[in-house]
Amino acid sequence: MLLRLLKGTSPGVLFAIIFIILVVWISAFYNQPVNSTPFDDTESMPLNSLLKLAIGNNHFISTAFSVAVVSLMAYLMVYLNTSVFFINERTFLPAVIYILLGGLFPEYQGLNPAIPASLFLMLAIIKIMDGYRKPGIAYNFFDAGIFISIGSLFYANLIWFGLLVIIGIALLRTGDMTEIAISFLGLLTPYLLTFSLYYVMGKDLRELTSLIENNLFSRTSDYLLSRLTIVTLIYTGIIILVSIFHLFMLLNTKKIKSRQTFYLLTWGLLISIVIYIFLPSVSIEVIWIISIPASYFLTHYFVFAKKKVIPEIFFSVLFILIMLIQIWYLKREII
Repeated sequence: MLLRLLKGTSPGVLFAIIFIILVVWISAFYNQPVNSTPFDDTESMPLNSLLKLAIGNNHFISTAFSVAVVSLMAYLMVYLNTSVFFINERTFLPAVIYILLGGLFPEYQGLNPAIPASLFLMLAIIKIMDGYRKPGIAYNFFDAGIFISIGSLFYANLIWFGLLVIIGIALLRTGDMTEIAISFLGLLTPYLLTFSLYYVMGKDLRELTSLIENNLFSRTSDYLLSRLTIVTLIYTGIIILVSIFHLFMLLNTKKIKSRQTFYLLTWGLLISIVIYIFLPSVSIEVIWIISIPASYFLTHYFVFAKKKVIPEIFFSVLFILIMLIQIWYLKREII
C-alpha cells in the first residue's frame, strides 16, 4: 500500500514527500553534526570553507541549508527521468528513495560537503545525457566537467567522477578527441580560477596544493556502525543487488538511450564503491553520492517487478528500518 501510494504523481504524493523529508530530517535539527571531513574546519576545501564562513555556527541554518539542497536534489532526480524517460514511467519514487537513503546516517545530515557535491554531480549527469546524439561538438561535456570540478571544491573526492564524463562520451558519442579535450578543460577551469584567485590574494599556493592533497588522500576518522544500522545496510545492499539483477535482465528490451543512461548510472555506482574501498579519505558521507544511482535502480525494480507484493514488502521494511534509525538517534540525542 505504501509503495503503491508513493509510485504515483498525484498532488498527494508531493505532500507525502514533504512529510518524509520532515520525518527523516527531524533528528538532524536536534544533534550537533559530526565533523564531516577528515580534517578540522581550516582544512576544508575552498568552497566548503566559504559556505561554513557564510553560515557560521548556526546549527539550525546549516541543517536547513542541507535540507534545501536535498530537496533540490529530489527535484532533479525526478527531472532526469522525466527528460530522458529511461524508467519509462512518470514517478516521484526516485526522489522518495533518495531522501530515505540519506536518512541511513543521521550524523551526516548536517552541513556535509558531500551534500552540495552530490547536487553538482547530478547536474553533471543531466548535462552528459543532454549530449546524446547532439549534432556537432557537444559542449555539454565541458559543462559537465565544470560541474564536477565545482562540486569537488566542496568535497574533493568528487573529482574522481571526472571519469564519468569520459565514460559518458564513450557511451553516447563517437569518441571525438575534441570532446574529451573540452571535458578535461571543464574539469581544470575551476581549479585554474581558484589557484589564480589565491595568487592574486597573495596566499601560499603550496598550502592550497597541500590542502587538496590532504582532502584526497589523508585518512578520515572511522565511523562506528550501530547494530541497527548494520542490519539496515545489509538489507539495503541486498535489495539494491536484486534491483540491479532485475534491471539487467530487462535491459535488452529498452531503447538505446535508456540503456546508455543505466550504463552511465552503473559506472557512477562502481566509481563510488571503488573510491570508498580504496581511498582512506572517503567515508560514510559518500552515501549521498551512491544514493543517486541506487535510487534509480530501486525505482526501476519497484515499478516493473511483476510480483507486486514482494516490492511492497521490500520498500515497507526499508522505510520502517530507516524510521527506526531516526527514532533511535533522536531518542539518544534527547536523552
